[in-house]
Amino acid sequence: MLARAVRVLAAFTADSPTLSVGEVARRSGLHVATASRLVAELVAHGLLERGPDRQVRVGVRLWELGARASPTVSLRDAAMPFLEDVHAVVGHHVQLGVLDGEDVLFLERLSARDAVVNYSRIAGRLALPTSSSGLVLLAYAPPELQQRVLARPLHPVTPAGFGSAAQLRTALAEVRRTSAAVLAGHQHPDATGVAVPVRDGRGEVVAALSVIVPNDGRGGSLVPLLSATARGITRSLHAPAG
Repeated sequence: MLARAVRVLAAFTADSPTLSVGEVARRSGLHVATASRLVAELVAHGLLERGPDRQVRVGVRLWELGARASPTVSLRDAAMPFLEDVHAVVGHHVQLGVLDGEDVLFLERLSARDAVVNYSRIAGRLALPTSSSGLVLLAYAPPELQQRVLARPLHPVTPAGFGSAAQLRTALAEVRRTSAAVLAGHQHPDATGVAVPVRDGRGEVVAALSVIVPNDGRGGSLVPLLSATARGITRSLHAPAG
């Protein structure tokens, strides 16, 4: 029963936060009657909510539990003041992402009304080879994960993206050499992603700090700012409480 409930919850995504019971059943692979019963139980516990149109969405209680238990809370809290400082300087998107499976999962994103186009969102995912954050995380990921990604067909979002394993392998080596990724036009022709690794006290990469700025050839100039900020986050992660 618990596994089925998880399948119901997993049906909701950043792109589909509201679903009908029938759509929940289809996405979870459950019979409609089973999905309906599980949805009703999850609604009763506040983990899901029904709207006036009988559509279902993730409930506030589920968000509360997730926010309380997530091991990424301390990382986000430590990084937030630094993200705000970078955002004040850059004036576009500033993001914090972590490795989750074969995706980059974004914990935080600061933006501005007139900022350049950006497809990431808080609690949203992007495939590792398609973004600057993902490239940084993949460059320092376990070798077996790198090999899995390199062995599969790549699906670039734009013509500027990586279309072959050889291109991606070269880019990963460059990230490890420079401790930064600058990807112009990989998510959108008008945008450049710039990312650097964030390390813990042991030197392990635990996140990627990135900005999304206009594709005007100047993205690389932000690497020193991001690198210094990443070092500040590392120090904050291990500072004594208070």
